[in-house]
Amino acid sequence: MVRQARLYSAPVDGSIPMVKRKYVPTSGTYPKGFLVSATYVGVKPSNTRFPDLALITSETPSSGAAVFTKNKFQAAPVTTSRDTLQRRSGEGLRAIVVNSGCANAVTGKGGVEDAISMANTVDACFIPASSPSSTLVMSTGVIGQRLPIKKILSRIPTAHSTLSNTHASWLATARAICTTDTFPKLLSTTFSLPSSPSITYSLAGMTKGAGMIHPNMATLLGIICTDAPIPASTLQPLLTYAVDRSFNAISVDGDTSTNDTVAILANGAAGGLPVTSLSSPDGQKMQDILTAFAQSLSQLVVRDGEGATKFVHVNVRNAASFTDAKAVASSIARSPLVKTALYGKDANWGRILCAIGYTPHLSDANTILPERTSVSFVPVDGSAELRLLVNGEPEAVDEERAKAILEAEDLEIRVDLGTGTEEASYWTCDYSHEYITINADYRT
Repeated sequence: MVRQARLYSAPVDGSIPMVKRKYVPTSGTYPKGFLVSATYVGVKPSNTRFPDLALITSETPSSGAAVFTKNKFQAAPVTTSRDTLQRRSGEGLRAIVVNSGCANAVTGKGGVEDAISMANTVDACFIPASSPSSTLVMSTGVIGQRLPIKKILSRIPTAHSTLSNTHASWLATARAICTTDTFPKLLSTTFSLPSSPSITYSLAGMTKGAGMIHPNMATLLGIICTDAPIPASTLQPLLTYAVDRSFNAISVDGDTSTNDTVAILANGAAGGLPVTSLSSPDGQKMQDILTAFAQSLSQLVVRDGEGATKFVHVNVRNAASFTDAKAVASSIARSPLVKTALYGKDANWGRILCAIGYTPHLSDANTILPERTSVSFVPVDGSAELRLLVNGEPEAVDEERAKAILEAEDLEIRVDLGTGTEEASYWTCDYSHEYITINADYRT
């Protein structure tokens, strides 16, 4: 039997496809006081050599916050980590432990016990051990299977003993949380705050995901660390705002996972005044920095969408509200007909209009008025936009130029609703034959 060649999926030898290597950083600036490691366990039987246990720790107790999936079948790590944050009021956290290869989802009481055991085993590596637990747990992989928990627990001390703050360690840790990803997703940056202009803070983040991507409060797995001093009471709303405009604004296939979690730790190791108010100059600056960073990090997931050949920015402007603008952008981003047309380089803008027209849960019946709606393709090379529809009237479309625009890897679909002043963006990819192939034999 001849198998279809996988042009856009992860090579079985673990190598990074040539077209994706440009997204992998060769260096980074990482936050003070954080150490990470990647350890081989063999969670999935077919994995015989790649690290699949990630450990992210702070040398001192840190503040933490997280957003979780709203899928009704929430995985054991989700419920366990939420409980940890609540018990600690988001303070005194020391670590995040992640396994790939098994989601530990829909695994009953035994799955919850396994997640708690992972946290407790990490806690025991710190002196003194924390009570209640100071470790968040994440898992990713196949749903409905129990973890090989004894193997995992036996390797946690090794993970702790090999902690490091080098770029190589951060990159290996980002790779250890991958499943069908074709490349590790890692970013880092530096910034300053108005109250402490002489202090250089760092922000680092890693994420994983390529399929089952369409969020509802969070998506996939994301871990962000900073050495800025931000208490949990400020950190949680900062993260929620950022995620709503980043991880909550991407879609690969319209599916929301059972395990979706994005968490942030802030240990204050760089010093300076605590960011205690969102309305303060520090709070406003931090909100902008974290949101932009989360957008860049989450967009790497779209660029690695299973089988994807295109990265598409859907921008909806002049809407009655941000919520309505985002809803319209989401409707376009998750439309199979739009996504397959993009894969086929077909400027079938009628499918875009169709997706706009059936957008659910809008705040007002007049949010979308056909006679005020305009749609364009915007090339990323800076050339003029290609107008497809202007105030409800179709334009004479240059099909050759449209095809040329759709040949590019990156594209913006711009929608002007003409019914307000608010704007929102969504990031998505196309549907290819490869997506079907990857998911048809995911467990084999």
